[in-house]
Amino acid sequence: MADRILLIDGMLSGTGIRDKMEGGYIEPSDIGLSPTLCSDLAEWLLRYEDAHYEGFKPHIVEQLDQARLLLASRVSIELPDVEVGYFSDGRMTQLR
Repeated sequence: MADRILLIDGMLSGTGIRDKMEGGYIEPSDIGLSPTLCSDLAEWLLRYEDAHYEGFKPHIVEQLDQARLLLASRVSIELPDVEVGYFSDGRMTQLR
């Protein structure tokens, strides 16, 4: 089992990464993610914000949820001792 479980999360008030075990959001740069991944995560988070204000159109939520696969994979590579999951704010559920 991983020492830490992080969720990629597009919540408006968040940073894009939430600590599932301890709660709360974490700044991606504070956990050692590369500047490129931090930037890509911030860009994805802005797209999620736009989707929120546009009413979470199903096809857009699907695109964002698919993009999270790559983000989660990249976080897993950069933080191999961390389990990475995903919470879809558009669907209001945790996805595998």
